[in-house]
Order: sequence, then C-alpha cells, then structure tokens
Amino acid sequence: MFNLEMRQVYSQTLLELAQKDERVVCLEADLSSSISTNKIKEELGKRYINVGIMEAEEMGVAAGLSVTGYIPFIHTFAPFATRRAFDQVFISLGFAQNHAIIVGSDAGVTAEMNGGTHMPFEDLALMRAIPNISVYEVSDPHQFKYILEHCYKTKGLHYIRTVRKVTPPIYEGNEAFGEGLLTVVEGTDVTIAASGIMVSEARCAAEILLKKGISAKVVDVFRIKPINQSKIVEIAQMGPIVTAENHNVIGGLGSAVAEVVVEQHPVKMSRIGVKEQFGQVGTMAYLMEEYELTKEAIVAAVEQVLNK
Repeated sequence: MFNLEMRQVYSQTLLELAQKDERVVCLEADLSSSISTNKIKEELGKRYINVGIMEAEEMGVAAGLSVTGYIPFIHTFAPFATRRAFDQVFISLGFAQNHAIIVGSDAGVTAEMNGGTHMPFEDLALMRAIPNISVYEVSDPHQFKYILEHCYKTKGLHYIRTVRKVTPPIYEGNEAFGEGLLTVVEGTDVTIAASGIMVSEARCAAEILLKKGISAKVVDVFRIKPINQSKIVEIAQMGPIVTAENHNVIGGLGSAVAEVVVEQHPVKMSRIGVKEQFGQVGTMAYLMEEYELTKEAIVAAVEQVLNK
C-alpha cells in the first residue's frame, strides 16, 4: 500500500467494493486514465459510466442512480467537481439527501502544470457550506482506503479531496481513523493541525522546531466536516494552534478549527494557506514556495504565535 499512487488506491478500492456489491457504480468525466479507473473499466462493465466533459451532467446522473438504489462513486478534478458543478451537487445530491461519494483529485498545488483553471483553492470552502455533507482531505494511502470504505457504508453525501500520485507514508494501516483526526507527532508547546500534503510538511517543521527547543504536536485533521469539536477543544487547551493547508485560508481547515476555538476555547492561532491568490502553472516545489506552503513557513508561524 505504501508504494501505491493515490489514484491506484482509488481504483483498486472501488473495484473491491464493486465486486462485493452490485449497487456500486463508477462515474467519470473523461478523466479515467488520470485516476486509473480505465484499468477496471472492463471488469465493471455497465457500472462504469463516462459522461464526457460534462461534470454537471455527471452529478445529475449520480443523483438518478442514487435515487434508484445505486451507490455512485463520482470522480473528476476537484475544481470541476465543486466550483463548476456546485448547483447540481448542492441540489441534486445534497438537498435531495442522496447517498453519493464525490472524489475531487489534483488538490491545490498538486495540479501543477494544469495551471490556474485546474487548481482548486476553494473546493473545501464550497463543499463545507452544503448541509449535512461529510468533507475529507486525505494524506495517506491507508487513510484513503479507509475513508472510501467508510463513505460507501455511510449514507449521505461525501466529498473526498486527494492528490493523484504517491504521497509520503504516514500510517502503517492499523490505525483507528474513526475520530476524524490523528496525532502523528507528540508535542507539548504548540499544535500544528494539518491536512493533505501539509501533514508531511508539518512533521518536518516539528523536527526543525524541536532542534530550537520547541515541542510541536502535529495532528492530521483529515475530516474537515463534521470536525471533531471536542478533540479540537482538547488541542486548544494545550496552547497555541497553527493550521496548515493546501487551500485558501478562508473556508477550509483553518476556518473550521477557528470556528470551534473562537466559540469554545479561544487561543492564539495562525493559519498557513493560500491568501488572496489564484492558481498558476508550475512545479509543485515552486508552487509550495510561491504560496508559502512549506515547512519553513510553518516554523515561522509557530515562532510568531508563541511570541504573540
């Protein structure tokens, strides 16, 4: 599992579920090779549906399938699954209380050379605004597989944000993901709450901080909604919090954590994320520097929040 690309985790898990349950259907918007579902197309047969480059139609078809008892797994790039098709997602899937799993790939700067039109910094903010939806950002293959299986078993609308390629290993596969967040580095002075690709950056930042005499706890908050409020309060009781996300600072992980903290246990906070910028073409390394989504930016934010 450690060596699998996230797109391989998706296609393999989807195939496993489809082999056990004839209600499972795969929907694509002409991006099956990008997420590896082209490799399971023949085995799925009629339960593989490619609607073409028509994401709103994809959501409508999924709604119809859900109404008739099927469980649709819907994939496209994250900006098209959210920004482009938002009305259909909101009404046909959310308002209609349908069971569906939407997977938005190429999260944030991982869109790289696809550029600004394909680079979602707003998808979590949009999806969090839908009543009763569950929203996830995955950081690891084991975690991704668990969440896919969990969403399959749990009625309602689910949005999973992911990268497509290999991610640094974080988990061993025997972890309990049920609470929506997990501590990956213990610490006592400050908490870095991260999601997605920023979890690995946060771990590196914690190592740098330790050499400076600062003990930083790193928490992978992979369920953005409903966020585990009691656990966030426990984190706030320990001291200052820095959030780190590959997303706009408005409406994503930082906002979700701040909403809990400001109402239940006010504490010093700082948010690492994209600030008033659109996406652009570039390598992931370049883009992370450009948007200050790096371990160095996290270290600086921690030092600043501790000195406030």
